[in-house]
Amino acid sequence: MTTAALPLFPPAGPAPTPATTRAALARPRWERPAYAVLLLGAAVLLLWDLGSSGYANSFYSAAVQAGSESWKAFFFGSSDAGNSITVDKPPAALWPMALSVRLFGLGAWQILVPQALMGVATTAVLYASVRRQFGPAAALLSGTAFALTPVAALMFRFNNPDALLTLLLTVTVYCVLRALEGARTRWLVWVGVAVGFAFLTKTLQAFVILPPLTLLYAVCAPTRLRRRLGQLLLAGVAMVVAAGWWVAIVELWPAGSRPYIGGSQNNSFLELTLGYNGLGRISGNETGSVGGGARTGGPGGGGGGGGGGGWGETGVDRLFSGNIGGQISWLLPAALVLLVAGLVITWRARRTTDSLEGMARAGFLAWGGSLLITAVVFSWMQGIFHEYYTVALAPFVAALVGMGVAVLWEERGGRAAVLTLSGTLALTAYWAFVLLGRATGYLPWLRWTVLAVGLGAALALPFAARLGRRVLLGVAAAGLGAALAGPFAYCLTTVSTGHTGSIVTAGPAVAGSRGGPGGMPGRFAAGGEAPPQGAPTGGTPPGGQAGGPGAGTGAGPGRGFQPPGGQGGPGGAAGAGGAGGGPGGLLGGTRVTAAAEAALRTDASRYTWAAAAIGSQNAASYQLASGEPVMAIGGFNGSDPSPTLERFQEYVKAGKVHWFIAQSDSRGTAEGAGRTGGAGAGPGGAAGSAIESWVKAGFKATTVGGSTFYDLTTPTSATP
Repeated sequence: MTTAALPLFPPAGPAPTPATTRAALARPRWERPAYAVLLLGAAVLLLWDLGSSGYANSFYSAAVQAGSESWKAFFFGSSDAGNSITVDKPPAALWPMALSVRLFGLGAWQILVPQALMGVATTAVLYASVRRQFGPAAALLSGTAFALTPVAALMFRFNNPDALLTLLLTVTVYCVLRALEGARTRWLVWVGVAVGFAFLTKTLQAFVILPPLTLLYAVCAPTRLRRRLGQLLLAGVAMVVAAGWWVAIVELWPAGSRPYIGGSQNNSFLELTLGYNGLGRISGNETGSVGGGARTGGPGGGGGGGGGGGWGETGVDRLFSGNIGGQISWLLPAALVLLVAGLVITWRARRTTDSLEGMARAGFLAWGGSLLITAVVFSWMQGIFHEYYTVALAPFVAALVGMGVAVLWEERGGRAAVLTLSGTLALTAYWAFVLLGRATGYLPWLRWTVLAVGLGAALALPFAARLGRRVLLGVAAAGLGAALAGPFAYCLTTVSTGHTGSIVTAGPAVAGSRGGPGGMPGRFAAGGEAPPQGAPTGGTPPGGQAGGPGAGTGAGPGRGFQPPGGQGGPGGAAGAGGAGGGPGGLLGGTRVTAAAEAALRTDASRYTWAAAAIGSQNAASYQLASGEPVMAIGGFNGSDPSPTLERFQEYVKAGKVHWFIAQSDSRGTAEGAGRTGGAGAGPGGAAGSAIESWVKAGFKATTVGGSTFYDLTTPTSATP
C-alpha cells in the first residue's frame, strides 16, 4: 500500500478499540467546516420552495390532518378523524408530520419540513458511518453523493413513507457496523429497534436488507459463535418488540371500534402485510390492488414484457432503464465497480472485525450487500413498482462511492488501482451522458461538457501525480465535478418544481418510463408534462397564496385543491389518464370549490363525517379543503370492502354522515372509475357501487359548485 497523509490501514499492532479507531481517523482542520457546509447545503436543497408542492400526496396529508385532531386517528393512521378506514401502510411515517401539524397548524410546510429534516439526518448518519472506517474525505464524498441523488431530493421533500424508511435503513447499517467494532450487544439491539420501526413505516420492505447484515454479523463479529447467535437472537427480540407492540394492539382491538385496515380485504393488518403490501409486491398477486388484479401489474393488466405488467418490465436493466435510471443510477455503475475493488483490496483481512482492515471490509459487505439485495428485489418484483421506491438505494450507492474512491485513492501508486479509478470515472461520465440524453432538449451543453471533462480527467488521472500535488488534486476535482454535475442538475430541476399526486418522479420529463401504471410518470416537471388537476404550477402552492395551502384566504386550508382552468378532478376531461394522477383520478385528488367547502362545513359538528366519497384521494381533497372528516369509501383503490352497504346504512340512520358526493363528479364517469380501481374494481369494489346506487335511489341530488351532493339527512322515501 502507498503512504498517505492519513493512512486507511495503519501498521499491524494490537487489535483496535473504538477509541483507537477514532484516534486513527483524527479530524483535520477542514473537516468541521466542510461537514457543516454539507449539512447546510442538504438542508437548503430540501427546504427550498418547499411549499410549492402544497399538500403533496393528499392521501397521506389527509391522514396527517386527521391524526393532528384525533389521537385515535393518530395511533391507527386513519384517513379521517371519524376513523372510518386507515391508510394502506402502518402509521409510523405519519406520526412526525401529524405532531408537526398538531403543534404548528395545517399547511404544506408543517407537513413537509419533518420529511426534509429526515433527509438531513440521513446525510449525517451516512457521514458518521463512513467516516469511522474511511476518514472524513470519504464521508464527505458519500454525504454529497447522497444529497445530490435526484430521487432523494424528491422524496425528502414529499410526504410518502419512503423518507422515514430510508433514514431507518441507513441507521440500521450504521448500527450493525458499530456492533461489529467490538461485538457489542447494545448496538445490535438498536439494530432491532431501527428495523422494527422501519416495519411500522413500510412493512416487509424493512426486512429486505436483513439477510446480508445478519450473515455478516454471524460470520465476522469478533466473539465466539455462541455469543454471536445469542446477540442476533436478542436483536430479533428487540425488533419484534419495536414493531409488534403496535401490531398486537391493532389485531387484538375489537374490529367494530377501530377503523378498517385500509388495503386489506379482511380488515386484518397481517393480511395487508403479507398480501397487498408484502409478498404480493414480489409475485404480483396483490388482491385489491389497482385494477383489482392478481398479477395484473396495474391498470391494463395482462402482464407485460418481462413479467412486470403495467408496472414496467422486470430484469437486470430495470434500474438503469427509462426514467428510473435518472432517479438513482447516475453513480450506480460506479458503486458496483468500487464494491468489487474494495472487496479485492480488503479481502486478505482476517475473518473477524478486530482490525481496521477487517472493519473496512465489513463496511463494503454491509453497504454492498444491502445494495445488491435491494436492487435484485426492485429489479424482479412483479407487483406495484414506482420509480421513487429507488430512494432506498441512495444511501447504499453513496456509501460505496465514498468508500471505494477512498480506498483506490490511497492505493493510487499501484497501476491496477489508478486504472480502476480512472475507468470508473470514465464509465460514470459516459453513463451521465446517456442519462442526460434521455430528456429531449434538457441542457444539451451540460451533456457534452460532462462527457468531455469526465473523459479528460479519466485519461489524465494516471499521469497527473507526476506533475505535482496541485495538478493531481485539480484533475480529481474536475472528475468529481463531472460525475456529480448530471445528478445535481436533476436535483435543481426537482426542487424548483412542485410535485403532487401519488406517483412522482425527479428531474425532467423522460420518455420510456417503466414504473407506474402504464409507464406514466406522475410528476409535472421542466420537461413538458402538464400538471395534474389540483397541483400547483411554479412556485406558488395550491390556491395561489404564499405560505402554504390556504394561507391568507380566510378559509383555512380550503383553497388547496383548485387547479387552473376550472376542470374537474383527474377523472374529468382534463385529468383522465393524464400525467399527474394516474388513471381516472385514482392517484390524484379532485377540484373542490368554495361552495363545496361551505356545504361540508355546514353543521359539521353534528356529524361524525361531513361527507362520504368513493376513493381515498377524492375524500382527501374534500377533507383537506374543508378541514372536516370525510369518509373514504373503498380506501385508496376504491376496492376495499369498507364500509359494507349495511354498515353505511346504519351510519346514515344514526345521523353520522351528512353528504354523499357522487362518484361521477369526483372521479369522472362511473364507468371509467370502475375500470381503474374504483367502485367496480377488486373484490371489495362492489360495496362502493352498492352504496352509490342506494344513495341515488333514496336521496335527492343537489348541485353544489358543479359537484353532485346527496343530503343523507333528507331521504326522498320513507325507506330508502
